[in-house]
Amino acid sequence: MSQKQKIGETKQRGSGWSIGFAIWLYRALGYKTLYYFMYPTAFFYFVVAGNVKEALRDYYEQIDVEFNNRVYYEHLRVFAICLVDRFISKIDPQDYSFTYENMDLPKKILSSGSLMLHSHFGGWASSSSGVHVENKINIVMQETMLDGIKKIENSMGQESQLQVIDVNKGAIHVSVAIANALMNDEVVAIMADRASSTNAELEVPFFNKMAYFNKNPFQVAYKIDKPIIAYFILLVGMQHYKVEYVHIEMDRTKKESEAVEEAVMTYVKKYEELIKQYPNQWFNLYKFWERR
Repeated sequence: MSQKQKIGETKQRGSGWSIGFAIWLYRALGYKTLYYFMYPTAFFYFVVAGNVKEALRDYYEQIDVEFNNRVYYEHLRVFAICLVDRFISKIDPQDYSFTYENMDLPKKILSSGSLMLHSHFGGWASSSSGVHVENKINIVMQETMLDGIKKIENSMGQESQLQVIDVNKGAIHVSVAIANALMNDEVVAIMADRASSTNAELEVPFFNKMAYFNKNPFQVAYKIDKPIIAYFILLVGMQHYKVEYVHIEMDRTKKESEAVEEAVMTYVKKYEELIKQYPNQWFNLYKFWERR
């Protein structure tokens, strides 16, 4: 692997023109046409994305689920749907439905300075349409998106409450931006299943094998005593998602390292539970259990 490649970064699939075509197809012929167009699209990547197939073979073996060409194809199709929903949900958010078992608790937690955890799983990128937050959401992420795709997304008029804190700008910039957001009673959203550096990694058991997760948001929550909630946005039907969450309480009576590890394990156990129910919505398309 190139020294310039960052932790958790994989070769990107898709391009600006392909996303642009998908948006054109949606506007011209409607969502159902776009939805069924994902069948041949998934087949194309079924043929060409050999490295993804090997990564998913490793994943299915680890979670003890049979892997074959049918499973592989369906996994790619679900990924394609969640990817286009990232964009279409911003064009017509009212066409999407998000089901909660209890919306009151997350709304209360996210009404002030708080940390929201996401994962490369399900329709997390469509969550800005389904997470009911009135104040600003600051998404901490690596902006590795292809320029063409980024230009399309920037031109779509995303909600003004969304703002990206780009990890590529350095640790000091990110730390200051997170601190300012939380002091302003805003929400900071962070990917918990992929760290941006080895310093941010915590190794814990995940499906009976050690894997690396992002301990940074848990450390922030411990140090400044802010609430933390993990969101999982699960595709359950055409333009329909189910929202699962877990409120993670940091035990500040314990040492930081111990409290952080316990909190990470609470998140990981919920993640495992949902993966068992929705195995084809896992979108860490690289060999997750290997140090990168």
